Amino acid sequence: MRAAAISILLIFLFSCNGDPSNDYDPSLPIPKTETIPAPTPIPFKVTGIYPHDPTSFTQGLEFFDGILYEGTGELKKSKLRVVDIKSGKPLKSHTIEDPTIFGEGITILNNRIFQLTWQNKKIFEYTLNDITKPIRTYNWNHEGWGATNNGKELIISDGTSNIYFVTPDENGSKMNINKIISVRDNKGPVDRLNELELIDGALYANRWLTDDILRIDTANGHVTGIMNLRGLMKQYAPEAFLGESAVLNGIAYDSAGKKVYITGKDWPKLFEMELVQ
Repeated sequence: MRAAAISILLIFLFSCNGDPSNDYDPSLPIPKTETIPAPTPIPFKVTGIYPHDPTSFTQGLEFFDGILYEGTGELKKSKLRVVDIKSGKPLKSHTIEDPTIFGEGITILNNRIFQLTWQNKKIFEYTLNDITKPIRTYNWNHEGWGATNNGKELIISDGTSNIYFVTPDENGSKMNINKIISVRDNKGPVDRLNELELIDGALYANRWLTDDILRIDTANGHVTGIMNLRGLMKQYAPEAFLGESAVLNGIAYDSAGKKVYITGKDWPKLFEMELVQ
């Protein structure tokens, strides 16, 4: 019975699909493929150069109320720091006690610091006054890479082309996902999105292992611009030795002063910039 049934099924499938012309109906409209314009260069100028701790494996950078906050990574070395911009020295610093935690991006929303972890599936929440102990830990079922916020939601990257817009669940320990956008440019999906910053309504993202910062339209995920920072450290700190992992990573925005602060993992310099319109 089973062999007979299979034979009948194969005859039916071949009769339906054997002639490819049967699949084409000339009366139907031709599907349109989305055309995304190539991203344009984003001009900038360096307006200041400050010291940065060359042992800070920068994963997140945030400018809030006149103060620079930094989250760093690496096992047994992951920190949350409050930093004096001009000297590069920490005003406060806390090393995460759990040796299995690998710290990632940070952002400040509603006077709370949120710190991602890489593969630990946790997001920590701290008060501004005490960075030594989280007041809450959230579950996050994705990798944590970069973080920023739009005043209402956390915006999180996970190393793929996805960007997540989420809100903390006040009655539990999870993050509620409100929206996901897929980041694409004229060549297709764009992955390895790392540290994030929202600047004048547009999302800026470091792309890991590149010297590029991408500008992304949060409405549709299209990459609209690129800041090429190739040779930045070589130009301003030619004596500095950078290992293979010491890549560009870290964007903070001073909305009052219209200044962008940029650094990298284990970089000895922090750069103050203006975006040229």
